[in-house]
Amino acid sequence: MEKALVIIDIQNDITKNYKDIIDKINQAIDWAAAKGLPVIYIRHENLSSKTRTFKPGTAGAELASDLKIVSNNIFTKDKGNALTSAEFSAFIEKHNINEFYITGADAVACVKSTCYNMRKADYKVNVLKECITSYDKRKLDEMLNYYESKGCRLMSLEDLD
Repeated sequence: MEKALVIIDIQNDITKNYKDIIDKINQAIDWAAAKGLPVIYIRHENLSSKTRTFKPGTAGAELASDLKIVSNNIFTKDKGNALTSAEFSAFIEKHNINEFYITGADAVACVKSTCYNMRKADYKVNVLKECITSYDKRKLDEMLNYYESKGCRLMSLEDLD
């Protein structure tokens, strides 16, 4: 079975707090690339006509320019849970991936939903603590406790081998 690094929603419309973690996410990308692990980018697109963020085809929906892009494994979702992307799910299956290292925004929304649903599907999930953020950073500790309660392993970049 294989492992992969997943970067969730580090896009231009995630302006709040992502700058605090972008260097750490890029370090995780360097680690995964050096290990030969797939690096997977998940993009969110809001399909509602009333939305002002993550509109398909806009600059806001594009991956952030200071995010290292080292693969073409870029998948789009329109719900919080990344596994709802049929292309992402097919990629996981094709490459026998069963363990994930999770980074991204937002810890109380898409990262939470993805981690929860990955654990529900019996995948091994490692959350890189210094590589996630939230619109409300006061909720980060609560989210880390939540991830752990769902069976996710909390890790630091220093824990990576």
